Amino acid sequence: MTRAMCVEARSEHQTARLFRLGAAACATSLAVFACGIASQARGDDAVNAVQAVDGLMAAGEFGAAADIAAQQPEAARGEMVKKIVDDRLQAGDVDGAKAVLPALGQSRDRVEATGQVARNQMTNGGANFSELIELIQTVTEGPWFDIDAEGGTMTPFTSGIKVDPNGVLARQAREESNHQVSHVRQQARAAHLNGDMAQPSALRLVSLTRLEKEVARRLAEGKPVVESMQNLAGLSHIQYVLLYPEQGEIVIGGPAEGWRYNEQGLPVGAVSQTPTLQLDDLVTVMRTFSPNGQTVFGCSIDPRQENLKAVKDFVADSQSRGALSPAGVRSWATKIGNLLGLQDITVFGVPGSSRVARVMVEADYRMKLIGIGKLDGGSQVPDYFELLAKNPGLASGNLDALRWWMTLQCEAVVHSPEKNAFEIRGAGVKCLSENQHLTASGERIATGKSEPVNQQFAANFTSHYEELAKKDPIFADLEGIFDLALVAAMIQNNQLDQRAGWDRGVFAANGEYRPASYATPKQTESVINHRVFNGQDVVLQVAGGVRGDAMAVLNDAAVNHESPRLGTVAQQAQAGELPANRWWWDAK
Repeated sequence: MTRAMCVEARSEHQTARLFRLGAAACATSLAVFACGIASQARGDDAVNAVQAVDGLMAAGEFGAAADIAAQQPEAARGEMVKKIVDDRLQAGDVDGAKAVLPALGQSRDRVEATGQVARNQMTNGGANFSELIELIQTVTEGPWFDIDAEGGTMTPFTSGIKVDPNGVLARQAREESNHQVSHVRQQARAAHLNGDMAQPSALRLVSLTRLEKEVARRLAEGKPVVESMQNLAGLSHIQYVLLYPEQGEIVIGGPAEGWRYNEQGLPVGAVSQTPTLQLDDLVTVMRTFSPNGQTVFGCSIDPRQENLKAVKDFVADSQSRGALSPAGVRSWATKIGNLLGLQDITVFGVPGSSRVARVMVEADYRMKLIGIGKLDGGSQVPDYFELLAKNPGLASGNLDALRWWMTLQCEAVVHSPEKNAFEIRGAGVKCLSENQHLTASGERIATGKSEPVNQQFAANFTSHYEELAKKDPIFADLEGIFDLALVAAMIQNNQLDQRAGWDRGVFAANGEYRPASYATPKQTESVINHRVFNGQDVVLQVAGGVRGDAMAVLNDAAVNHESPRLGTVAQQAQAGELPANRWWWDAK
């Protein structure tokens, strides 16, 4: 039911009259209307209460909507408040979201105490919504807090991509994005860190076992997981994975620095602007690479067969009639987009609502937009049509079905003889390509081959990936997730957790730590474009996705090497005397 449909009182005539009021009269009537609904809802059933809340939200009366929610039974109350908070967060109104929380009513003292932590964190740490999300989750139960993370949604600001309530992923309109950015810009600032953590470090070590212990302690005490834990002490990449069996400790290490929040609310290095690695992502991929996990993860964006057939038939018919007139190009292109319709998004190996899934899908979508010329990739990564213009003889004059996907690449994984120390060298992201055969029925058939222009785009994307990552943080974010996937695969593949006597605690698959949940992307706008070559229209449709098969990298004999010197690195990286509860340190 849409919001416009939801705005109703006991009389349809009253509702219609309300929306005909002028601005001044509307304010007065709305107050009376809100009070009437609030009074009436006390005696109405749950359906009417939901309609009343939806109606008041549509009218902008969020306080009155919260009042009605507060009067409902506990199960329904959480759902209603969640809906109001989601609306306020998506509108960038953090204070409005917080103001609604007392309507939960489960423990006012708990709400106020934890809320003060969230407010302080927001004030000192920039546009970071994690504490507010943690607050809502700790005082609310119900479907939104399901252990399978398939319930409701808490979505902070995005970077030019949005997922609507129906799961449709799309680019944000410029004015929509600018509205959010202007709000975040007012809050973006350096994170509130102690002096040591704010300093850049060539090698910062994080003990996963100590970190898990501290996270477990905070969860047991009802406290939120602090910002430094969420950002893994500012790590931007992983270079080492170290096992200390005598101490029962697993340590990861790499470059790190203090961070700030950029205009999209993403924590990035204060100097490098590289996104910090996230605890949520680490726990997500650790659960993928676990005894009962799928040990591979990824996503795919694919067109529907029946829609591809319709496009193929339309293009063939169009070509038989000769070249398009300039006046007919726009309507012709619109027709193609309408015929192809939405494309389906599939996520596997990780929850569809996880941040890992969101980053993969967004990175994949943006890569495809670059490839078809709808997003600028820079001078070093020309789109497919720009490359085809240099070789117009390769233009087919048909519907070209291409497949592009990103996967993990690694130059080497070096380990000590005892496999207690591992070094990751040259880890990154590579783009692969394939030309697909499109049958008369619209079925895409893998060919295992890629024509030269298709190969060139993928090669350029891979060669200049670091430049793309500096320009667009989503690509750097994907790199970080692949780093963490290698760590998780190493732990599982070499039984580091068992050798350390660590059961993974709250990070385990059934552990109490629950990563934040986001809107699950299920469909996306069509990834399609066209150009004219040799008097014929070339229509380009792209499928593909992301594949994080870290186990395949670790099991590749050409990648794995032994090095006795890594034992020395492990000794030098050991923690000295640390303060109580300290879980990170910088190598000397």
